[in-house]
Amino acid sequence: MELAHSLLLNEEAYNQLGEFQKAEFIFEWLQFLQKLLPVTSRADIRENQKKLVEQLTSLLNNSPGPPTRRLVAKNLAVLYSTGDTFSVYQTIDKCNELIRSKDDSPSYLPTKLAAVVCLGYLYKNLGRILGNSFTDTVGNVLKAMKNAESQGRYEIMLSLQNILNGLGATAIPCHRDIYKAARSCLTDRSMAVRCAAAKCLLELQNEAVFMWSTDLDSVVTLCFKSFEGSNYDVRLAVSKLLGTVLARAVTTKQTTASTRQNFHRISLEEAMELLGTGFLRGSCGFLRASGDMLKGTSSVSRDVRVGVTQAYVVFVSTLGGQWLERNFSAFLSHILDLVSQSHPKAIQTQMDAICCRHCVSFILRATVGGLLGEKAQIAAAKEICQAIWKLKKVVDAAMSDSNLETRITTTDVTASQHVLVCTLQELGSLIHGLGTTAAPLLQDSSAGILEAVISVILHPSISVRLTAAWCLRCIAVALPSYVSLLLDHCIERLSVLKSSPEAVTGYSFAVAALLGAVKHCPLGIPHGKGKVIMTVAEDLLCSASRNSRISLQRTQAGWLLIAALMTLGPAVVQHHLPRMLLLWKCIFPSSPKDLETEKTRGDSFTWQVTLEGRAGALCAIKSFVSHCAGLLTDEVVQRLLPPLPSAVDLLTQLSSIYKLYGNSLKTSSTVYRHKLYELLAVLPPKTYEGSFSAVLKELVADLTVPDSQIDASTFLLPPLCHANDLLLLGPLLQETDHRFIEEQLLLGNSIAGGSLEYDPYSVYEKVAKGDSVPKPLPPVLSVISAATRLFGVIFSHVAESRRLQVLEQLLDSIKQTKGSRQQIVQLNVVSAFSTSLKHLASCKGSLGPEEVRRSALTLVMGALKSNNPLLRCAAAECLARLAQVVSDSAFTAGLAQVSFDKLKSARDVVSRTGHSLALGCLYRYLGGIGSTQHLNACVGILYTLSQDSTSPDVQAWALHSLSLIVDLAGPLFHVHVEPTLSLVLMLLLTVPPAYAEVHQSLGRCLNALITTLGPELQGSSTTVSALRTSCLLGCAVMQDNPDCLVQAQAISCLQQLHMFAPRHVNLSSLVSCLCVNLCSSYLLLRRAVVACLHQLVQREAAEVSEYAVALVKESREDFTPDVNVREIGLEGALLGLLDKELDQRLCQDIKDTLSHMLTSMAVEKLSFWLKLCKDVLAASADFNTVASVDTTQEEETAKADDVSVLTSASVERSHPFSNPRWSTRVFAAECVCKIISQCENADSAHFDITLAQERKQRDSRDDFLVLHLSDLIRMAFMAATDHSDQLRLSGLQTLLIVVRKFAAVPEPEFPGHVILEQYQANVGAALRPAFAPETPPDVTAKACQVCSAWIASGVVSDLNDLRRVHQLLVSSLVKVQAGKEAQSQQYNESTSTMEILAVLKAWAEVYIVAVEKQKNLSDAHNHLLKIANSTEESYRDTASSASGLLDLVQADLGTLSKLWLAALQDFALLTLPSEYASQLPAEGGTFYTAETIENARPHYYNSWALILYATALWLTSTGFIIVDPDEGVTNLSRPVTPTTMCQDSSSRPLVKSPEDVNTDRFHLILGITVESLCSPRSDAAMENIIACLRALQALFEVPWPRSKIGGDQELGVELLNVLHRLILTRESPDIQLAALEVVRLILFAAQEHVKEKRRSAEGSISVLPTILYLIIGVLKETAVKLRDGQLPLTVAASLQALKGVLSSPMARAEKSRAAWTDLLRSALVTVLDCWDQADGLLQELDETSLLTAITVFIMSTSPEVTTIECLQKRCIEKFKLTLDSKDPFVQHKCYQLLHSIFQHPNKTVSYPYIHSLASSIVGKLQETEKAKPENAAELQVIQEGIKVVIALTATAEEEHRAHLVACLLPILISFLLDENALVSATNSAKYLHEFALQNLMQIGPQYSSAFKKLIASSPAMKARLESAVKGNQESIKVKTAKHAKNPGKSSSIQLKTNFL
Repeated sequence: MELAHSLLLNEEAYNQLGEFQKAEFIFEWLQFLQKLLPVTSRADIRENQKKLVEQLTSLLNNSPGPPTRRLVAKNLAVLYSTGDTFSVYQTIDKCNELIRSKDDSPSYLPTKLAAVVCLGYLYKNLGRILGNSFTDTVGNVLKAMKNAESQGRYEIMLSLQNILNGLGATAIPCHRDIYKAARSCLTDRSMAVRCAAAKCLLELQNEAVFMWSTDLDSVVTLCFKSFEGSNYDVRLAVSKLLGTVLARAVTTKQTTASTRQNFHRISLEEAMELLGTGFLRGSCGFLRASGDMLKGTSSVSRDVRVGVTQAYVVFVSTLGGQWLERNFSAFLSHILDLVSQSHPKAIQTQMDAICCRHCVSFILRATVGGLLGEKAQIAAAKEICQAIWKLKKVVDAAMSDSNLETRITTTDVTASQHVLVCTLQELGSLIHGLGTTAAPLLQDSSAGILEAVISVILHPSISVRLTAAWCLRCIAVALPSYVSLLLDHCIERLSVLKSSPEAVTGYSFAVAALLGAVKHCPLGIPHGKGKVIMTVAEDLLCSASRNSRISLQRTQAGWLLIAALMTLGPAVVQHHLPRMLLLWKCIFPSSPKDLETEKTRGDSFTWQVTLEGRAGALCAIKSFVSHCAGLLTDEVVQRLLPPLPSAVDLLTQLSSIYKLYGNSLKTSSTVYRHKLYELLAVLPPKTYEGSFSAVLKELVADLTVPDSQIDASTFLLPPLCHANDLLLLGPLLQETDHRFIEEQLLLGNSIAGGSLEYDPYSVYEKVAKGDSVPKPLPPVLSVISAATRLFGVIFSHVAESRRLQVLEQLLDSIKQTKGSRQQIVQLNVVSAFSTSLKHLASCKGSLGPEEVRRSALTLVMGALKSNNPLLRCAAAECLARLAQVVSDSAFTAGLAQVSFDKLKSARDVVSRTGHSLALGCLYRYLGGIGSTQHLNACVGILYTLSQDSTSPDVQAWALHSLSLIVDLAGPLFHVHVEPTLSLVLMLLLTVPPAYAEVHQSLGRCLNALITTLGPELQGSSTTVSALRTSCLLGCAVMQDNPDCLVQAQAISCLQQLHMFAPRHVNLSSLVSCLCVNLCSSYLLLRRAVVACLHQLVQREAAEVSEYAVALVKESREDFTPDVNVREIGLEGALLGLLDKELDQRLCQDIKDTLSHMLTSMAVEKLSFWLKLCKDVLAASADFNTVASVDTTQEEETAKADDVSVLTSASVERSHPFSNPRWSTRVFAAECVCKIISQCENADSAHFDITLAQERKQRDSRDDFLVLHLSDLIRMAFMAATDHSDQLRLSGLQTLLIVVRKFAAVPEPEFPGHVILEQYQANVGAALRPAFAPETPPDVTAKACQVCSAWIASGVVSDLNDLRRVHQLLVSSLVKVQAGKEAQSQQYNESTSTMEILAVLKAWAEVYIVAVEKQKNLSDAHNHLLKIANSTEESYRDTASSASGLLDLVQADLGTLSKLWLAALQDFALLTLPSEYASQLPAEGGTFYTAETIENARPHYYNSWALILYATALWLTSTGFIIVDPDEGVTNLSRPVTPTTMCQDSSSRPLVKSPEDVNTDRFHLILGITVESLCSPRSDAAMENIIACLRALQALFEVPWPRSKIGGDQELGVELLNVLHRLILTRESPDIQLAALEVVRLILFAAQEHVKEKRRSAEGSISVLPTILYLIIGVLKETAVKLRDGQLPLTVAASLQALKGVLSSPMARAEKSRAAWTDLLRSALVTVLDCWDQADGLLQELDETSLLTAITVFIMSTSPEVTTIECLQKRCIEKFKLTLDSKDPFVQHKCYQLLHSIFQHPNKTVSYPYIHSLASSIVGKLQETEKAKPENAAELQVIQEGIKVVIALTATAEEEHRAHLVACLLPILISFLLDENALVSATNSAKYLHEFALQNLMQIGPQYSSAFKKLIASSPAMKARLESAVKGNQESIKVKTAKHAKNPGKSSSIQLKTNFL
């Protein structure tokens, strides 16, 4: 195909190709040429022009297909307009020659058509240059038309349109001839020709003045005739012509002299009268009123009426919105007149009336709803209201008039009903669309909107009463604040006027409709309303039988109210369930016998009332099952069941009752039947399986012997067909902008479509998608619809044997009926069976044995050959479901074979279309096609069928089926891709454009092929490249197709291609194609355009935007958008479309597209996007609201500035958006928030004015958000002060974001200030209206959030300035304190919960910030004090503002703390698991009521975290010391403290101790925190987690809570576990740091607790075993003998520790003494055991260490530890053992230790040791008399021994002391030396001598008597003593003195080793 890309056709390459490839090659070359010619230099063109012209004109003879001939023509035209024109006449002559040719063979036709097309484009492009030749050409073309077939007529009309377009006024001489030709074509049998003629005439009327002057009447009549038998496209084209011509006639001011005498400008009234004639009389028009019309027998054909309806809309749209505003009164009057009593024939039957009403409603919706801005709509609503008042007066006069003329005026009353229905519907729709912006309209007493609507509730016509009720519902949905008010009014009137039949029905309709509105009002209604309504309903039902005149109305009203009440959902209904079930039980007879009695007793009227009542009861239960599924417990289901058998019995008896009492019961019995079927269909089938047989019998009868002879296929079958297959059936079944009126054509002349009066119960139901009002069908049709649904349920649950009987019965009934009746039965039966297959498939059930399958197959195959294409579609889908249910490959193959055989033999269109579709659908639910054999067979047959040019229908169905097979075969289809693509291309290039359905199927095929190829399309191989080129070629052909749905397919295919191979799609041409079709009149094309844009902008938003603007600059003639794209770009165009578009799906797509564009480009095109949003928001800013803002004196100037800035912007006339709808403005406000978010992610300079200004100076193209701050504030202000509540919410959200993001941005010109400070007046003014009493709670709640953010942001430092906003919060707090009693009764109780919690949360935020600021400042202050005092002054300023903020809160903190605690207690209750529901307080909590618990929950979840943190901070600030003296005592008017919550005064404890109160509070906060941290919901906000952690931090910074957590070990561990998991699962550093801080505080608490515990007895017992074990273990392991007898350091430390433990006061404390004694004894045993175990050790154990340990035990513990006999014995043993040691060091230590033991103050301790060891010590010493010490060590042993004995002597009792002295003295004296011996003695002897002498000198005076006695008795001793004393007296003195000055060198060692 690359060879085709040249200026001249590459003939060499071309000639080598096959026939079909040539066509492709030519098309590719022509496409390339079309793009190349405009950009080629004129010189190059001239050089090649001759050759090019030859090549192009030669193509005319090659029988080019439609797309090719169009391209040849376009290229020739461009070639001549850019090159030389000298040979153009030759080309024109050649074309004329070809047209004149006498060859009429089919093969020559394409050449003639090509010549016609060529002429059209030549004249269109060259226009007046060819002025001389046009008359011949036109004449020639018109002449050719006389013999032309439809394709020829079609092309000639389009060609003439082009000629007229090019020639303009020059063509006037031919106008009449062309007009004449086009007239005949406008009523052509071919619809495509009619469309072309309409386009031609539309072009003609631009210059042909006669069309909208002298010949206007005939043009109008002609258009009416054209509507007859037309299709949707014709109605669209002709209505455009008719509307445009009439608009031209009304507005044009004629100036040319030539036609002045003929010109007569008609008035608006005359123009509308012309349209009205067509509407009322049809195509016979006003020129001749036929006899039928005069007789009143003829009815206007519906297609004419629908066409005229569309023409009305075109007429008004052409004149424009401003024109409509000016002329609305006249327009409304005329439109309403169409259904008034002025034209009784138009509304003579109910069916006609409903059709006319739909048309009138459509006209009003499309004009008032589509063209007018909000202010104009409000004016229109007032006008409509005036019309209602006028009609009301007529009715009032008629009803009160009692003269003879009453009968005549009664017809006025009934005739006025249709006008009222239309006005009320439009009024409702208008207000619904306006939403809360309609508030001023309803508040305007002069308009009296509500009064007007309520006044017609009593109208005699039921349809008016119902529509008035519906209108009230619309008002309620738009303005939720009116729901309760209207309900109260209607209930009150219903009670007062319950004797008036009209009032009972009218007001019950109104109440039901209002209840239906509640689910659309998020703020709800007070819970108590349900009880009131239930009471009224019961009263009506109970009083129904008292007055027969109104018993019917009361019965209906009572059940209607109950049914509507069910829509309020389980929360309300559960309270009334017992009463409702009782009423349900009572309405039916309790046994069959009672029913028989009833039958014999009643009369016609009684039965009517009975049936009405029972139908109502069935409806109520159905409503209950549908809206309260949560209440359908087994118990409730069991209570529902008893009346069901009775209800079914009555169903079976209906026919006999009907026969008894005649026709009057017909409607009632049908309604009863319908309602029972509907109820059974929603109940679980098991509940009524006993009645299956009876019900099935009735269903079969309904389906096979229907009451109505109406073909109901158009509403029964579409839901049963696959959405893809419905595309085959043309635009009627597809969504269009005109669906509302086009539907009546779909339903056929025998049925008018739905209307509210057919089923009053639909007044409370949800509206079907796309409808503005419910449109229930007449009962005869509704019952069929319900029967088919129920049949599906029951058939899939009955036994298989029963299924066979039923199917055979159904087949027989089809066979036995004939003609149209047979088709109706067949239709009903197939619908029912198809539904049952759907049910079987969904529950994976089986159909049954072979016989059942065979019958089923017969049924479906019969429908496949039906003449009704819709039934064939349904049958094909049914076949697919059958294959799915049977799920047997052999059976499926059999089905396929049946279709193969049929298609091979059958020649009729019906069989071929039906079976080809069957092949496509067969594997739809079987997971796709898996067999290549089956696939090949299908493809082969469908290829053949798709080329059957004799029948476009067969082609369309076969191609559609092929597209399904491509999808189902998936990868298997790859082998067929190439041939299929070639086939599709060939057909695209050859099938005439008039066969749009074939082109649409081709489009679906191409789409499926692209999907199958998928990402392979990116490949670069020649095969893939060729496939890709073919796909693009196919798309190009489809883009040029005149049919909009084919163009939509082309866009969809290009979208797929762009997804798989984006590089190969020319984005520029695709975007231009999208822009051109953006405002198409075809909904599906607009949807395709926006869907494609949505995909494109996700990848290449900037490029798409640039291409769109570039397209505008090219000034293409086919692109004339409604908006200035050059100025506002594609983005602005989309915003404009969003504002005008009514299709919800499309609106959502536009929003998504804009959101993607914004995400990609907002930062780069910041000013542009902000200007767009600002233009939308400012376009209809309501300055009254701005002006009414209550501002203080200082704010006046700021406010005035604001208003002037806003108003000056709005005065500019060239506003790109005129009066955008509130929903568009809400979207613009949301966009502003998204822009801020995008900037936040982009660059910090967006929030730093200094940096932004620097960067802006450097590069002026740079743009930053901070530079647009004033715009952001202004936009937020405009939105926040609007009438629309949704916009106010968006505005406040925007303001909130602006405050949060810009709060910290400093103002460079004023250091110390922030940039937002200058806008404080604006912020205050934006917030104030939200606190007005009438403001809805959700707006106030949002405003509270903004207030707290503003105060907390620190923007305003001056307290006086801050007080203005603070005052708003104070006023809200006062409202909260006022209590539940003061709450508004407008909304549901949960809304007051929302508002209260929002207020408390706002205060919490302010308090938190104030406390944190104070804390930060005190920290900073402490830091500064360390550095210097220089900044003291600035600190003081900041400190004053921080403390000031805290002071602001402090005043209300007492109240707030109670409210916060109450809210937290509520929250704690609400978060309890469901199994504790029974323990919740019966009357609810402080801020929620028990009934609205579910609605209140989300509000608590939204605000608990900050309230928790604030409460924790408050408790921290009080240190848990302050307890309110009133706590738990005072009985306040509203309980606001957790201790008094949910308790009445009798059950409340009188006083709680402060400790209990604090413990409750502590556990409340801790419980909530742990619960939320344990199981944080996946959507839990970071802020909530951080708030919890901060709350814990605050708590644990105070001693009392720390003692709680420290003292409860389990609680501490649990909390640590929770924090550990939190750290593992949350990666946020903030959360991890906060969690670690809490961990630190818990550890600190534990440390504190341990310290505390150490001082406590219990604690000591718990740790003592461990401590003893450790000390003794260390001692045992390290007590090893060292060489010098020293103690190891570890031993020393262990002994020191042991002494510390043993001397602990806990050992003697009363609580722990016994435990300590036992433990210490055990420890001593362990020490003693160490000694015994030491025998086997390698290293020698140090006895001294163990002996010391034993001594420590003896000396440091209480006597009872060691004096126990067995222990004492073992200890003494150890000492004895050690005394005998050969080691002097050990002996020395042993003496030392015994020395201390002997001196123990308690004799029970020391005596046993003295008794056991004293004698052996003395013995040891006596032995030393003989063996003197040889070294220092032995000397020390003796000295220590002596010391022990001396100490013993001192402690001994008097009688033993003399004996001890007698032992001691000889030993001491034996150590003395005389003078001679002293000189030669060893050192040891000398030291011993001195030691003995010293001791003797002390003992002598101490025990003088014993001393003297002993000395006296031994002279030898005396002599020795005296000699020693004398010899050494002097030296002893000196030494003693020295010793006194320098006491002991071993004192340092003593410190370490003195453990005792």
